[in-house]
Amino acid sequence: MALPPNFLDELRARTPLPPLIGRKVKLTRNGRQWKGCCPFHNEKTPSFYVYDDHYHCFGCGAHGDAIGFTMQTEGLPFRDAVERLAGEAGLEVPQESPRQVAREARARDLHDVLQVAAEAMHRRLFSPEGRQALDYLKNRGLTDETIARFGLGWSGSGRGALAAELKPLGIEPRQLAEAGLVKQVEGREGTYNDFFYNRVIFPIRDRRGRIVSFGGRILGDGQPKYLNGPETDVFSKRRTLYGLDMAREAVFRGKADLIVAEGYMDVIALHQAGFEGAVAPLGTALTPEQMEEIWKVTPAPILCLDADAAGMRAAVRTAEMVLPLLGTERTLHFASVESGKDPDELIRSKGAAAFGEVLKAKKPFSIALYDLMALDRPLGSPEGRAAFRNDLAAAAGRIPDKALAAEYRRALLDRFFETTRPQRPQRQSGGNGFAPRGGNRPGFRPPPRLPPRVPPEASNARMEQARCLLAITMTHPWILNEVEEAFALLDLPQGHPSVLQAALLAWYAGLALTEASGDGRTSLDSGILMTHLQAIGLDEARNWVMRATGLPREASPDALPGETLDGWWHFFGFLRGEGALVEDLVAAGRDLVAANDAAAQARVIRLSQALSDLRRGETGLENGVEGAGPIG
Repeated sequence: MALPPNFLDELRARTPLPPLIGRKVKLTRNGRQWKGCCPFHNEKTPSFYVYDDHYHCFGCGAHGDAIGFTMQTEGLPFRDAVERLAGEAGLEVPQESPRQVAREARARDLHDVLQVAAEAMHRRLFSPEGRQALDYLKNRGLTDETIARFGLGWSGSGRGALAAELKPLGIEPRQLAEAGLVKQVEGREGTYNDFFYNRVIFPIRDRRGRIVSFGGRILGDGQPKYLNGPETDVFSKRRTLYGLDMAREAVFRGKADLIVAEGYMDVIALHQAGFEGAVAPLGTALTPEQMEEIWKVTPAPILCLDADAAGMRAAVRTAEMVLPLLGTERTLHFASVESGKDPDELIRSKGAAAFGEVLKAKKPFSIALYDLMALDRPLGSPEGRAAFRNDLAAAAGRIPDKALAAEYRRALLDRFFETTRPQRPQRQSGGNGFAPRGGNRPGFRPPPRLPPRVPPEASNARMEQARCLLAITMTHPWILNEVEEAFALLDLPQGHPSVLQAALLAWYAGLALTEASGDGRTSLDSGILMTHLQAIGLDEARNWVMRATGLPREASPDALPGETLDGWWHFFGFLRGEGALVEDLVAAGRDLVAANDAAAQARVIRLSQALSDLRRGETGLENGVEGAGPIG
């Protein structure tokens, strides 16, 4: 009996490979995978690798999943191996049903029909009838070897030709219709026309290498330019990637990166040029199901799209789709081919090395996401910048992993503040002060920069300063309304400080999206914040901050607003550092000259005081109070 695919997938998911294989092979961790000496041939140097969903020996070529390993090592038939693993996984093996048997038989029938059709259309490509299509492929730079490897073909120009050619093999039009190769003529039962005609044919295979459908490119005028076969019992467009069967093997062998291109010809050209990890969606934007298939092969694929308007729109759609799927071990990179070319055109005009340079210039997703979201944004006005900032925070908030979401939010907002901040003046050569670019325009000038002091036990002092700043922020979270940008710029020590910083910024951004009101955020309450930190598992970090010993009076719930702000900026100065403070002060001074408003003036005053405290050598830890204990 053929077992249901969904049952087998569940069985594989419930059978982790490293523990299963580790019963017979001594495995050691090697990055994201495990390695050991192959159990199927004698070797002294390990070449047997175990991944999440399969194993592979680069010495003898042994390859398979949990079921295959059990069959090979135990000498069991398929059914017995499944029953043994199912018993260990607590699954019940489905009993045979006539409907399931019929479904599996029909699927095998469809795969056989599609294979025979592919062979017929490949032969037709080399016949006089297919000469025009063959010339087209050769003019695109494809070799005979590549054409044969991908099984390219020619549909023919006549209607009903495929059915006539396959009829002597016992294949009926009904079977061709179920396989998506012909369609019934409307109003004429029993009469069929070919689905593809006057098209170069690209066989589409599943991850196991079985043909499931075809794509066709028209020669000459006509629409659509590319056409995929219809959905069938064996073909789902949103779950299938062109070239995945070849790419996954190349990636598993370490021969290539997985590259997601836009179309059939891009994939074929990349494979021919040596980039054998190339795949493509089937004429549409990537889907979540396709990304799941990609991540089964590699945790960090490279999305390579054209740099034209259509390519950028596709990149934006992909970025939006990927955000809820990201995790600490699943991301992607973006690379783009400039000058309006696609990978196929670039390779034909400049060679494989030119595309190699494109891959070297790939961007991590966090950087590419910002660039894509910044496209055509009106950042010249406060309203435009505020809207963009909110959108960045919202994008980070769509990532399910809270810690990763906080890191993304921090990275995106750091770049936002850096990008939208007014241009800072350069240091004058030979001097120790700063002046505005373009001459000695009247304006604010900061105090001269002094050599930095390194106090004793600097690392311990910095941890305590971070604790004091966090205590003030957590006791008086309303302060984030005024200091969020500065808070995000701080590079706090690793551990509790950096984790809490990310959590506070993420919490504040969440309120901005869900609980903002006309007079400010209604939930900037210390008790609500403390409950939130407990709910996300940061109880230990919260207690570390709020323990009574050594906290300043500004961390007391009774501290006045002005006193609280003074204390916060005091500790900010020590944590920010003298060099960065001077630059912040220069930028704030230029803002004051340009805007001449109360907010800019207050920022200059706060930064000046922080810099003055720092240069006087105060640690910020002199006036702790014993009464500022945990709150809420």
